[in-house]
Amino acid sequence: MATDATAKFQNPDFHPVSKPQDYVPTPTVSPHDGLHYWQFMIAGSIAGMVEHMAMFPVDTVKTHMQALGSCPIKSVGVRQALGSILKSEGPAALYRGIGAMGLGAGPAHAVYFSVYETCKKYFSGGNPNNPGAHAISGVFATVASDAVFTPMDMVKQRLQLGTNLHSPYKGVWDCVRKVFREDGFRAFYASYRTTVLMNAPYTAVHFATYEAAKRALNEISSEHADDERLIVHATAGAAAGGLASMVTTPLDVVKTQLQCQGICGCDRFKSGSISDVFRTIVIKDGYKGLVRGWAPRMLFHAPAAAICWSTYEASKTFFQDLNGGSNSGTVT
Repeated sequence: MATDATAKFQNPDFHPVSKPQDYVPTPTVSPHDGLHYWQFMIAGSIAGMVEHMAMFPVDTVKTHMQALGSCPIKSVGVRQALGSILKSEGPAALYRGIGAMGLGAGPAHAVYFSVYETCKKYFSGGNPNNPGAHAISGVFATVASDAVFTPMDMVKQRLQLGTNLHSPYKGVWDCVRKVFREDGFRAFYASYRTTVLMNAPYTAVHFATYEAAKRALNEISSEHADDERLIVHATAGAAAGGLASMVTTPLDVVKTQLQCQGICGCDRFKSGSISDVFRTIVIKDGYKGLVRGWAPRMLFHAPAAAICWSTYEASKTFFQDLNGGSNSGTVT
């Protein structure tokens, strides 16, 4: 009976319409990427480690430039800062504190990307191209990851400012013990509020820019999207990292001052008030002091974001293939 009904309503005058020769299928985007929660964590951890290890020397130069009165330099130029560090201690000085970075970056980025992907799925409302969802997901991600990363970031920056002859710390764990004994547990989170206030707009701009740039680049060359995937992720990441880092440099200067207070001539602050640190920087070095280190900060974040996103997306692709396809599952 069903067969008869179907045949009855078939019109022989209707023919399937062929696709135009220049037709290009619109790439479909999955609202989630078919990965498990632990796979997002591993992919993010790998991306964070690769990013920070590759760009660590640039981060060391930036830290020296932002720490007013720090040793071994008091200059503001990238070339002078780098030359001063190399002249005083050699290339090894550019990697002082990298152990603390390694201990903090992996777990922090595991939290960072897994929270971001989970929130993006929740807030997107089924629309993977929702910039508002990307921005707010980035804010949630940074609040969670900064809680993990801030203590080791403080240790890393204190070690970066020291020298073989004048550093008060012998290494990562010696720094942890001495800071805890002298200043208590609160010292590890002295800059947490500033870090969140800096990273919240940073990640909002970063993720929204990244997703928009990635979508635009894919649309420009949609027929080669799979072949150019690595270039797309790297380019979008570099644009996002550069723009976001430029906007948030003043708060990064404040964060460095709070984390390094009392080390190598850096000021000590009676309170952890952001406004107090701002005033001290302006009085001591003028408004230009609030943008100290903007050049190495952009030189760090643009390529670092390119490295991070391309590594992260490559890791996700690996897990998607492992799971049997890019749309094989949901975030669990």
